[in-house]
Amino acid sequence: MRDAPELSVIVPAHNAAPFLERVLGALSASDLPRDLWELIVVDDGSTDGTADIAARYADKVVRLPGKPQGPAYARNRGVEQSCGKILVFLDADVVVHSDTLSRFSALLAARPEVGAVFGAYDVFPSAHNLVSRYRNLLHSYVHSRNPGPSETFWAGAGAVRRGAFLEAGMYDEWHYPLPQIEDIELGARIRDQGWIILLDPSIEVTHLKKWTLRGMLQTDFKHRGVPWARLLAHRGRALHGGSLNVSLAEKLKTALAWVGVALVAGGLWKGNEYMALSGLSVALGVVAACAPFLRFLARVGGAKLMLAAIPLHYTYYLLNAVSFVVGLFLVQLIGPPVRDAVTTAYAEVGAERWPPIPRKGRSIWNE
Repeated sequence: MRDAPELSVIVPAHNAAPFLERVLGALSASDLPRDLWELIVVDDGSTDGTADIAARYADKVVRLPGKPQGPAYARNRGVEQSCGKILVFLDADVVVHSDTLSRFSALLAARPEVGAVFGAYDVFPSAHNLVSRYRNLLHSYVHSRNPGPSETFWAGAGAVRRGAFLEAGMYDEWHYPLPQIEDIELGARIRDQGWIILLDPSIEVTHLKKWTLRGMLQTDFKHRGVPWARLLAHRGRALHGGSLNVSLAEKLKTALAWVGVALVAGGLWKGNEYMALSGLSVALGVVAACAPFLRFLARVGGAKLMLAAIPLHYTYYLLNAVSFVVGLFLVQLIGPPVRDAVTTAYAEVGAERWPPIPRKGRSIWNE
């Protein structure tokens, strides 16, 4: 391998043994010549065979001892061991297509004004239970409908120019010790530096994760919705339009979903048939507004999947509203999240140790 490959592919992994063989095997089958990219797997405190599997494929395996530090921290450690001009971030449960890496490379070579680009899940999720199919196809649909310049970034399958990444201050490992919205927050800072971020849904990966209803609700509320609302509030964009699932249209559907529920509940409580029917009409209106997505589900998975997904999708909007309100409340009540006292003390005095103490670097939380 050359001293300076074009791409550095960085995969953070925690107890990823069930997926990693397939994930890394697909990377090995990429059509981009192997001497043009390096593979770095960061084993984030795994207790299974993650490191052993990674060693069979990766150019470098970075092992982080102790408890897991989270993907933001792990990706930063991988970047520190890399030397490529382009940093490609992949989750440990996504399988690249043969042309995923070459598409990243070609797009960034052709568009020097683009600082980062990310792709999308394909329509063939590995898990076939209802929640997994709904969740993965929702992600695929949202990304396929919003190609072009984006206000955000996605590290499940995304590439960033090294210069843009370092200029932005790397991932905010201080405020995001869990898998949350560390990639979205990074994207905000990359855009603040004047770079364009592109969403190219033709760059596809297959998602292997099996979703459960509990896991989906917990992720949407605790790890995505609330942190995202706090981020928007800190940037003064809580009520502004945006791309992907924070557009004004999506916010309107979220609000109307709760209006429908409130009217139905109030009507039933008071015995007011008109109020209950009005609420049902509003709820049906929200479902009708989702017709393009529902048709997409029918086309990809059949009418049975479409009908079964309607209550899940309505619940998704209800949870979005709760997350938004809770996020705004937390901003006013306690401000941004903070790390524990010991970590804070080490970082404030600049103590060096391995693994490194999370850095309180450039973040919009501190602006």
